[in-house]
Amino acid sequence: MAVEIVMPRLSDSMEEGTIVRWLVAAGDAVAAGTPLVEVETDKAIVTYESDCDGTVLELTAAEGDSVAVGVAIAAIGEAGERVERSDADGAVETAPAPQRIKASPLARRVALSLGVDLATLAGSGPHGRVIRADVERGAAAGAARAGAAVPAKPAAPETTNGARDDRGTVTVHRLTRLQQTVARRMSESRAAVPDFELRNEFDMSAVVALREQLLGATDHPPSYNDFIVKAVALALREFPRVNGSYRDGALETYDRVNVGIAVAADDALVVPTIFDADTKSVGAIGASARALAAKVRDGTIAPAELSGSTFSVSNLGMYGVDSFSAVIDAPQAAILAVGALKPRPVVAEDGVTVVARPTIQVSLACDHRIIYGADGARFLQRLGELLARPSALLL
Repeated sequence: MAVEIVMPRLSDSMEEGTIVRWLVAAGDAVAAGTPLVEVETDKAIVTYESDCDGTVLELTAAEGDSVAVGVAIAAIGEAGERVERSDADGAVETAPAPQRIKASPLARRVALSLGVDLATLAGSGPHGRVIRADVERGAAAGAARAGAAVPAKPAAPETTNGARDDRGTVTVHRLTRLQQTVARRMSESRAAVPDFELRNEFDMSAVVALREQLLGATDHPPSYNDFIVKAVALALREFPRVNGSYRDGALETYDRVNVGIAVAADDALVVPTIFDADTKSVGAIGASARALAAKVRDGTIAPAELSGSTFSVSNLGMYGVDSFSAVIDAPQAAILAVGALKPRPVVAEDGVTVVARPTIQVSLACDHRIIYGADGARFLQRLGELLARPSALLL
């Protein structure tokens, strides 16, 4: 019996994916584990493999199509077999449904929020299915028509790639799905999360001294950020609300401490996860961080490695940035922004002498629905204590 291959859910936040490139064609024989298709999700481009043996009977989504999770994109069975399927939504209907509009669940939600009538749209998805992009185009066209009907001022000429205006030559750079998702999620976070920030400066003298000792003892000594991630993980274990999330009017806490580390790649921000960071040594955290960053940059990162984080650390210190504000990756409760480690004036223990010591400046952005000022302050205080005694972080 033919098996439908549906758009898989390749990340915890994925609602639809884009077919980047088919690696097989109709009529090809495949086995379990054969690469079928490259799919661009909201986090990465992933190669999806077949989980069965057979012949590719048909491809129902074209390269460039955006397809909702759970919708058929191909079928595999015995050569010459006829594909029989239920309706396009994957539901078996007991009676005909007149004037039923084929649309993905996401497209229906977006249409409802934008006030777009699905019946007015031509679907560009498989079998004429309406997808989110169709709804957004319809909403934009409707707005354009409304604006054209009662113009507030003379219409400006449409600009395209290579056009010129008072700013010179205008080049439009279309965002990738990953970039669009980052932009959407950051906008939603700023709009929905009542955040506040706490700032502190930590003396890193002990961490610097310990790392100097390790330079000759191992080929890959931990980075300063590895020490910070380990200290963050231990502090999170003591402050479960900071390790939590706000979902549907409730606080969620977790028994695992999974720290996401922000990595810049191809004009986008990707946050792979170091799972159970509180149970790993700082050396193990360093090895994981290096491997994950390499996968991000060469495009081989797996969806499972981009999901499940309970807290995030963003470090721009390598670019010489002293301090900055980071946007919370909702529904997480907080994110730590880390600036450059450099010598700064510090008052010595005698309370009089000013000396130069290596310090970092950090900013903790908190969701006020979960974390209150005192909670965040105690978390930062504990983080500073751990960094002042870094030998325990090696365990």
